[in-house]
Amino acid sequence: MSQSGATLENAAPPADAARLSSPHAINTGRRAVAAASIGNALEWYDFSVYAFFAVYIAQNFFGHADSSVQLLEAFMAFGLGFVVRPLGALVIGVYGDRAGRKAALTLTILVMAAGTGIIAFAPPYTAIGVGAPLLIVCGRLLQGFSAGGEVGGAAAFLIEHAPANKRGKYASWLQASMALSNILGALVATVVTLLFTHEQIGDWAWRIPFVLGLAIAPVGFWLRKTLDETPHFQAEMERAHRQHEAQKAPLMQVVREYPRSLAIGAGFSILWAVCVYVLVIFMPTYAQRTLHFEGRQAFIASLIGNCFMAVVCVWAGALSDRFGARKVLTAGALLMLASVYPLLVWLHAWHTSAALIVVQTAFCVMVAIFTGVAPSALSMLFPTRVRSTGMSLSYNLAATVFGGFAPAILTWLTQSTGNTFAPAWYVMAACVAALVSIAFLPRQALQ
Repeated sequence: MSQSGATLENAAPPADAARLSSPHAINTGRRAVAAASIGNALEWYDFSVYAFFAVYIAQNFFGHADSSVQLLEAFMAFGLGFVVRPLGALVIGVYGDRAGRKAALTLTILVMAAGTGIIAFAPPYTAIGVGAPLLIVCGRLLQGFSAGGEVGGAAAFLIEHAPANKRGKYASWLQASMALSNILGALVATVVTLLFTHEQIGDWAWRIPFVLGLAIAPVGFWLRKTLDETPHFQAEMERAHRQHEAQKAPLMQVVREYPRSLAIGAGFSILWAVCVYVLVIFMPTYAQRTLHFEGRQAFIASLIGNCFMAVVCVWAGALSDRFGARKVLTAGALLMLASVYPLLVWLHAWHTSAALIVVQTAFCVMVAIFTGVAPSALSMLFPTRVRSTGMSLSYNLAATVFGGFAPAILTWLTQSTGNTFAPAWYVMAACVAALVSIAFLPRQALQ
């Protein structure tokens, strides 16, 4: 396999390509998109609500008297979940390349549910002392391990079910479903803040979103158990069987045969991770703690912005099928590079609910243009036999280093330097790294 890239066409023989284009295969692919997207949305919902309710988690589980230090510790626990993401990417990614995409996706949903259950029912610091933050860390580690294998497995599943002319649109549902999870999280957060007082939320009502998130166990497990395995994976297993090919370790294959693809994928995944965690997930907390908006204002702005994000993700994926992933990725990165700082300056100057909604919506649209295309671009860097492992490693290396600790880093930078525009500079630096990597994307796969 050439190191310059791996298209899906060379992952399956012509007979299988014809099978993928049949009406039955197209209907199956649409059902796969629906089931995988719903499961993915439920999975990432638990990530979103942790960020939304970080202020309340901080005051319940971290014993420092300074509320700013409490919040920093809560975000450090959030970031620790990313430390195990590469491990989850390795274990679940390799499992997905060996046992199949369906098996890997079923595993991720169960592990995420376990982590969410720990956070939902953990006793507070006043009840068990240091054991409280340790339980939060344990829950976050399980969630991080699960999420480590989710991106590669879900993206591989979606693109391997896609017709040849709709791979970008199919894969875009990975990020669109994450937007749906943010919508669900923001909707639940808005309802909680409207129905309960600040004191009630701080005491116990913050747990409601996490308890609701436990629905991923029966719903997500059932959805993913009913999915069909992807035609590409089945074709690869049949080919290996016909040729009596010994099963190789996917991890060693990726590292030895595709180091350039790993580097390129990790490079533009930096912006993929950073823009989501800074401009979408961290923004409600930033709006409350730094700009002093009320919680309901921040959550409503997030809810509206993510509605646009879900739609624009699919639109961007369709654009990539027509004009090429390279052009859409470049446009998204350049738009963020030029617009994030001016938008934050304008929000600081006007400081109204309407301005917050406009800025959050603009952020979500720009994020969607880039991230709606990123999954299909990343998937095309690796062949079927190592796709889940390669994608999981590329994305999670970037997400662990630059995305997971972004809220903690930005909270610390804002408090220590007094520079309230730290989020903008962080995203702009990620844009530069992404643009460099995009220039090296294999042209034959992405034009």
